[in-house]
Amino acid sequence: MNEIRTSTTSLSGQLAGAAWRKSTRSQTSNCVEVAPLGTGPATVALRDSKDPSGPVLLFNRAGWLGFIAGAKNGRFDLN
Repeated sequence: MNEIRTSTTSLSGQLAGAAWRKSTRSQTSNCVEVAPLGTGPATVALRDSKDPSGPVLLFNRAGWLGFIAGAKNGRFDLN
């Protein structure tokens, strides 16, 4: 994953005001949430809905598109 350089204050503000939404494919206990962050180095954030104050993965546009393509192609399947 690419390193995204941004100030901690700016990022904290973006995450606090982010419009998180749950994946329609999520199961009852295995849920992820995604939030668009708008412009800047980080454009998409991803987190575990069971731990909203926990770690967040940040993606730039190219990284997010690559992640989605990999997920659709089964690259991250555990089976």
